[in-house]
Amino acid sequence: MLRNGAAGGGGGPAAGGAAAQRPVRVWCDGCYDMVHYGHSNQLRQARAMGDYLIVGVHTDEEIAKHKGPPVFTQEERYKMVQAIKWVDEIAPGAPYVTTLETLDKYNCDFCVHGDDITLTIDGKDTYEEVKTAGRYRECKRTQGVSTTDLVGRMLLMTKAHHSNIDEDLDYRKHTDNFGKSCRAASFRGAKRVLERVTRWLFPKLPHGGDKAPSSVSPALGPGPCWSCGRSPPGLARHRPGERGPKGHSPWTGVSQFLQTSQKIIQFASGKEPQPGDTIIYVAGAFDLFHIGHVDFLEKVHQLAEKPYIIAGLHFDQEVNRYKGKNYPIMNIHERTLSVLACRYVSEVVIGAPYAVTADLLDHFRVTLVCHGMTEVVPDKDGSDPYEEPKRRGIFQLVDSGSNLTTDLIVQRIIKNRLEFEARNQKKEAKELAVLEAMKRLEEEKH
Repeated sequence: MLRNGAAGGGGGPAAGGAAAQRPVRVWCDGCYDMVHYGHSNQLRQARAMGDYLIVGVHTDEEIAKHKGPPVFTQEERYKMVQAIKWVDEIAPGAPYVTTLETLDKYNCDFCVHGDDITLTIDGKDTYEEVKTAGRYRECKRTQGVSTTDLVGRMLLMTKAHHSNIDEDLDYRKHTDNFGKSCRAASFRGAKRVLERVTRWLFPKLPHGGDKAPSSVSPALGPGPCWSCGRSPPGLARHRPGERGPKGHSPWTGVSQFLQTSQKIIQFASGKEPQPGDTIIYVAGAFDLFHIGHVDFLEKVHQLAEKPYIIAGLHFDQEVNRYKGKNYPIMNIHERTLSVLACRYVSEVVIGAPYAVTADLLDHFRVTLVCHGMTEVVPDKDGSDPYEEPKRRGIFQLVDSGSNLTTDLIVQRIIKNRLEFEARNQKKEAKELAVLEAMKRLEEEKH
């Protein structure tokens, strides 16, 4: 494959000759906190642009400095990213600002990021240097999921995100309020960083363009991206003068995820069990797919020389029956993609029966059924859902060595609720400032 990432100069590896035939190495970086299918989809797209994907993961200290406290520790985040099947290598402790020096250190041709914006604490685009050098590629952001939304679901305690449940007024209120409940605070924050952002983005604006406006306008227009000329993602679908849904930043807002067969195909391996494979069945909610799940699946994967792991995911209503509260935090469609992205999983049964039946075992030719050390809740009739595999002698408990559960993650969030709300307000304030500056540039052209 010919290299296609060093166009535009910038001190990257020289093109041409024998080097032109080497594999194309791609760089991605990020916080990857509360890893979800949106992160996985970004990495899937990035991997498709080259032959080898290296993912840089920021430290807890760097994230706290620029965004606020992460939910997961850096060690947990390193392991989560490594478990995504499109990742070839991780780079722990990657700098928050992506530089040419970093790309050259890992011998990467270019870096890939989604079509949203990432800003430093000072309001600067973290990819400015690599964009200028022509070593930047863009992939599509996955609509309908964000860490902000997932945290909000935990705090609000409604079931409106479950499949087959209509959105209620409380959830609509959540999309307005969580992380943005102090709208005036977001505006004040935007005003504070607006001048810094404007000076950085447009240092040579005519007619006094190096000065920030005196106030943040209540209506931001869909100005074009300064690097590619396209409108910011999400703005095109709104009327001119709107920021995004409910008048908020289009990058931090909440939208509904719509599952498609194409998305499932993109995530699925498409591989059938081969002769000699050990077909292992595991079942559960796999909600907020996290390091505890990864540790369990990794241990299951180690049980056989040629494992073929099938994960059965229960419908939302079934999960809510045995978990209670507003679980699952992620609906069945979201959980499907999250599990499919794991390198240890070969296949997913969407809406698997709670009881592992003889029909299921025979249909998939299952040779081993595994469950973790968490409690097994009886079926609706009081029976053991693993009665059949136990009767056949193919049931095995697996100790992952991890005590992390979805409940513990929710407890982390609730314990630090105010910090996470402040983090989201701070993030949106910076985005609003950028949008305001982009609007000013557009106005100066006319």
